[in-house]
Amino acid sequence: MTTLLAVFLAVPAMAQSQSDDDVVWVQIEAHPSLAAATERARDFSGELEDVNGFALGGGWYGIALGPYRRADAELVRRTYVRQGLVARDSFIQLSSRFRQQFWPIGANVLNRGVVEAPASVGAPAPQTPTETPTEETAVQEEAPVVIAEEPDETPREARRSEQLLNRDERKDLQIALQWAGFYNAAIDGAFGRGTRNSMAAWQEANGYDVTGVLTSRQRAALIGQYNAVLDGLGLQMVRDETAGIEIMMPTAEVTFTRYEPPFAHYDSTGNIGASVLLISQAGDQNTLFGLYDIMQTLEIVPLDGPRARKNNSFELIGENGSIISQTQVSLQNGQIKGFTLIWPAGDEDRRRRVVAEMSKSLTRLDGTLDPAAGGSDTQAIDLVAGLKIRQPKISRSGFFIDGQGTVATTSEAVQACTRLTLDGDTEVDVLADDSVSGVALLKPRDRLSPMAVARFGNTPPRLQSEVSVAGYSYEGVLSAATLTFGTLADLKGLRGEENLNRLALAAQPGDAGGPVFDVSGNVLGMLLPNAQDGQQLPENVSFAIEGATIAELVQQSGLSLTQTDDTGSVAPRDLRIAAQGMTVLVSCWE
Repeated sequence: MTTLLAVFLAVPAMAQSQSDDDVVWVQIEAHPSLAAATERARDFSGELEDVNGFALGGGWYGIALGPYRRADAELVRRTYVRQGLVARDSFIQLSSRFRQQFWPIGANVLNRGVVEAPASVGAPAPQTPTETPTEETAVQEEAPVVIAEEPDETPREARRSEQLLNRDERKDLQIALQWAGFYNAAIDGAFGRGTRNSMAAWQEANGYDVTGVLTSRQRAALIGQYNAVLDGLGLQMVRDETAGIEIMMPTAEVTFTRYEPPFAHYDSTGNIGASVLLISQAGDQNTLFGLYDIMQTLEIVPLDGPRARKNNSFELIGENGSIISQTQVSLQNGQIKGFTLIWPAGDEDRRRRVVAEMSKSLTRLDGTLDPAAGGSDTQAIDLVAGLKIRQPKISRSGFFIDGQGTVATTSEAVQACTRLTLDGDTEVDVLADDSVSGVALLKPRDRLSPMAVARFGNTPPRLQSEVSVAGYSYEGVLSAATLTFGTLADLKGLRGEENLNRLALAAQPGDAGGPVFDVSGNVLGMLLPNAQDGQQLPENVSFAIEGATIAELVQQSGLSLTQTDDTGSVAPRDLRIAAQGMTVLVSCWE
């Protein structure tokens, strides 16, 4: 049976007394998939009466029988459990826990009155005394045989059986009560007033006599509810001698595929889309800290989420709209071991339970992965041990315009970014963005000391004079900016725009935002991106926004530029050194 846990998380302890006339349901299953829930509801409808399906919230969908009076609902649940038609952890549910109905299709029975319990679960209506049943009607009206349910333990017997539990078993009950939303105190194995009250609340919510002491049968039902969330995952111990790790793993969802040190890859083979990495390598604290940094560059560790590094361990949680990954790693006796679980977003109940089981069960065996073990034939600069490095949404060029590290770049580079960086790691904020001119200004969060700063020339450039653009032509594939040479074709745009210069220069997309130099090494302006739609121009046609427009935006932002009247020629080597010192890679991250 797929879990009923999501529902129990939402069921608070009910303070009011419950009546036999309450309108209630028998909830028999819940699923994290509408398609799966619909299929199961259809199956149940072929065997049982009064089958309905409702959204539960949090991406879960429940299947319930009813609505019945409470006494009838309890009779239905006991009878169907005894007959093996529904799971033992089926329970009594209130209408207020249900949302939109999805089964039967088009039905809406939440606000209707109760229906009578199916005749098969109780005694038939009494006959009219004046009627004399025929042999045929006697057969038709014969009541089904109802096998009496074995009586449960008395409170005294329940306390006696409870005393046989060890401390860990008592803690497990508190954990299950906490998970179900009835207990919020310490997990200490001591059954004080708080634990007793939570047990009573759970009994009341599940239709049992309220005593505050769970019988053996009730304890089994509670633990069954707690573990139901793991149904179908194939959670069992996996012993990886090569990695030196034994750990609980959802074997119905993941299977070992390869070693790429320091990782043992267990890729998705189920329907959920989960995967697991076992982490195993020899090393010291420096190795551990290096792994911590490298892990955060991988696509499987999204940027959002808490992370903590201690002297001998670290934990990373990364989440986005698609996945949540959790990594736990520790260093002991020169061996770094741990795991990463990658799980689809929106299934937190199961993910947290699986992480807890993996963390609790991880056992360190002798040995670590051999650095030369396994390995794939696939090689790429954007892969680490077979895992993709996180790539920015877009990367363009920019350049320093003052000694505080303020950067001018193209407006294209700063649109819809959750994070902006210079050279991959220095975070910056948008100081100004003029979409009309296509210029944006960025301010670093930490003050920088640029090796070189742009000097804007005061002397108008001459037509057909040599110009050059510094930029990251290949969007960061190369570690430094390159120079692309060309000529100044016109002092205005194709439509006569006075603030544009047309260049005869074959630029790449990554060059956009880079500085345009004259032969003196002065900055004439900034290269603009080529239009991606509309009229397509020849490859050697590019445009630059002139320096005066940049200066105006800088002044509006309360900053100033360095200007010069220098008209002497600069050696190519000196120009390259200056250009690489002031040009930076601007990356926009989702």
